[in-house]
Amino acid sequence: MTDTLRPPATAPTVTVSTADAPRKLNRSLGVVGGTLLTLSCVTPASSLFVLVPTLFNTLGSATALTIGIGAIICVAVAFCYSELGTLIPSAGGEYAMVGTLAGRFAGWLVFIQSLLVVMIVPAVIAIGTAAYLAPIVHVSGPVAGAAVMLAATVAGLLDLRANAWITGVFLVLEVIAAGVVSVLGFAHSQRGVGSLVHGVVADGNGVSTSVGFSAMLAAMGVALFVTQGFSTAIYLSEELENPRRNVARTVLWTLALSVVVILLPVIAITLGAPDLATLTGGDISAMVAGWSNSALGTFISLCIALAIINAGIVMVIQNSRVLFSSGRDKAWPEPVNKAFGTLNRFNAPWVSTLAVGIPGAALCFAKLDLLMNVTGVSVAALYLLVAVAALFSRRGAHKDAPAWRQPLWPVLPALLVVALVYVMTQLDTTALIWTAAITAAASLYWVFYLRPRQDSRWVITLPEDEQV
Repeated sequence: MTDTLRPPATAPTVTVSTADAPRKLNRSLGVVGGTLLTLSCVTPASSLFVLVPTLFNTLGSATALTIGIGAIICVAVAFCYSELGTLIPSAGGEYAMVGTLAGRFAGWLVFIQSLLVVMIVPAVIAIGTAAYLAPIVHVSGPVAGAAVMLAATVAGLLDLRANAWITGVFLVLEVIAAGVVSVLGFAHSQRGVGSLVHGVVADGNGVSTSVGFSAMLAAMGVALFVTQGFSTAIYLSEELENPRRNVARTVLWTLALSVVVILLPVIAITLGAPDLATLTGGDISAMVAGWSNSALGTFISLCIALAIINAGIVMVIQNSRVLFSSGRDKAWPEPVNKAFGTLNRFNAPWVSTLAVGIPGAALCFAKLDLLMNVTGVSVAALYLLVAVAALFSRRGAHKDAPAWRQPLWPVLPALLVVALVYVMTQLDTTALIWTAAITAAASLYWVFYLRPRQDSRWVITLPEDEQV
């Protein structure tokens, strides 16, 4: 037996009353459970072993510095998310926050960027499974990725609390893998810490070339992508106990832990790679095998494979909440809204879960570079729009609302807007064109379908906060 969320009231923004509320997502998570789920969505090990090698390919020894700069940007982003996420605790995440504070069209644009991210990121991560399953089975990247996505979809249909503990166990394994790589890399250091600042990359013939700041900026989209998952804590805001306090704690703890788990091994790998050509090649498994033995290399590879599967489960869980919320907020024709708002016996939005997982499996067969670059553009655009919304967070009725408040407001979000606009001008042109085209099509949908039906469509619904 399933339950379907009833339509919200016709006001642009409403709060669902206790008496008339339809069945809601359960507040069953504390900071620890939320952080485990969100950190698993960042999946530090799979970011390290799937995304970071592409940065080594183009940046060489400048990879750690680039990720470090991206992490500094993400601190400012995390402050914005923490304030807005506690002010607007909704499973809709970014679009609920931005739509409430900066207007419904701005919220729609944010929803489109977040939709691109939630549909593409799980596939990008899942494709990397094949390389780390090689010690026990040989399978192509797309096939392995599709299998991971389908398995994650099945897991996403189950109870959220059970998934929190399952992903927590997998998370321990991936942190162990990252820790072992760090120890091995530092133990076999070949160069000094100065190499982290003076970026050099080598081609296939071993010819070295300096890495300029422009090259680092061009890769910033992927660098932001590496730690992107910390922001998804806000998708769980309707399922976190005492969201006014715990959303901010979950966001900030997740970012801090993910930066440590990712950046420390990157530094160790940079210092411990036997030569620059090997570092630029980005084959971390081969480096681990060279530093240790085949048995340890196999163990690390399997831990990474489990980490990617773990990431797939968590991403499907969290990303399905975005579609669930869009159905509740009437973003689509009524049959689609009804389907996305349907809950199963485990209180999971099962149609929304399938709508994330199955297309994700299909995307595993697309061109990986394009998927990564489009995601980088979408993440930068998403952060930009959230930073703009943060500038509106202390006006009108929101000025005195109980919420976690970021330091250095409004200077920090204003500087973040400037930085992200500049970063976007340096990103891959093809990815910018694809993202712009999708955004333009979504804008037409807004103009011709949503805007003329403002009383009944795209009504951003805020759940009652029972623990202010």
